[in-house]
Amino acid sequence: MRILRVTGRGELHLRPDMTKIRLVLNGREWEYEDVLARAAKDTAALKEELERLGFAARDVRTTDFQVSTEYKSVYNKETEEHEQHFSGYEYTHELKIEFPSDNGRLGKILYAMAHSAVAPEISFRYSILDKEAARNELLAKAVGDARAKAGILAAAAGEQLGAMQSIDYSWGRIRWDISPISEMVYSEADVVGKSYNIEIEPDDVRLEDTVTVVWELA
Repeated sequence: MRILRVTGRGELHLRPDMTKIRLVLNGREWEYEDVLARAAKDTAALKEELERLGFAARDVRTTDFQVSTEYKSVYNKETEEHEQHFSGYEYTHELKIEFPSDNGRLGKILYAMAHSAVAPEISFRYSILDKEAARNELLAKAVGDARAKAGILAAAAGEQLGAMQSIDYSWGRIRWDISPISEMVYSEADVVGKSYNIEIEPDDVRLEDTVTVVWELA
């Protein structure tokens, strides 16, 4: 049986419609028990602030939590060497919240976090809300591209396409997020009430994927 194997490529440019905010809390204490207590206290305070901004407890999710042993380098004049001295335990708690993109809501959240007593590190990205629909459209485009290429190749060779024999899809990793801002700097002019005046129009999320289709040549 003669076959024709063609790889099709799908490409989509979609406007982001979901905002993801990453919040990182950290603190240091001398005793292990104390650093865990501080982590719990800071996390509870952060969640209370987010609840006032309209987020339910289930909307605030932990993506990473760890406690590390910290040391500082101290120079010993007698030995003329640097020594590592224990300086306590440090916790890092990384959380995330997601919501349909809204610059007004984003400005209020960023203002609240910047003026929060627990002062979390803040970064945000944009993404696609309905990933399944986007993936399905992407695959349809890839298969269509493979069919078009196969038809051109078969015609150029004086052949006709027969029945489709197989479709191989690798389930490759798709990058759904886009980060338009790497560093955020505010001025007094950016403040409107208890909100930052954020006017951001993120670039499209560009999605690409491939499929390999095999046809029988009639």
